[in-house]
Amino acid sequence: MLEKLLKTTWESALLMLLTSIGIYFVTILLTRVVGKRSFSKMSSFDFSMTIAIGSVIATTILPLKVNLAEGFIGLLAIYVLQLILAHFRELPLIQNLVDNKPLLLMDGTNILYQNLKKAKVTESDLKAKLREANVTHLNQVKAVIFESTGDVSVLHKKDDSLIQDWIIDGVQQ
Repeated sequence: MLEKLLKTTWESALLMLLTSIGIYFVTILLTRVVGKRSFSKMSSFDFSMTIAIGSVIATTILPLKVNLAEGFIGLLAIYVLQLILAHFRELPLIQNLVDNKPLLLMDGTNILYQNLKKAKVTESDLKAKLREANVTHLNQVKAVIFESTGDVSVLHKKDDSLIQDWIIDGVQQ
């Protein structure tokens, strides 16, 4: 019985490896196309990893078609891809391919409706986030940013000082 769990062919192992690599990159691509709302609080990088691991674990545990060795190969391939991408995400090209950019939703009291539409955020969603951030009047808002993780950050206007460039570096206007 143990032999059945661990026995696999080179052809089957290669197929599992190629499938893992393919589904990993397709998942990143699709989550980039669909947008940040599909995985709030996770980057596309993290979301792809979570989905891929869940898929491999489910396929390994549920059907009898995939044995333990093949599940291990698929899971190992995904972890290796994650480590490789994590290392190379420091490169701007790779970061642009796998990560979403933050998007400015409000500049002061000015609601950027085009960016709301781009982010698939409704005015009701925006109002809810403002209430969550204890905003009682729009003149209290310096900026609202739809983060790369799907979170919404509200920067409060406590005085007339400008937002430091480093804080909003990379935010799409």
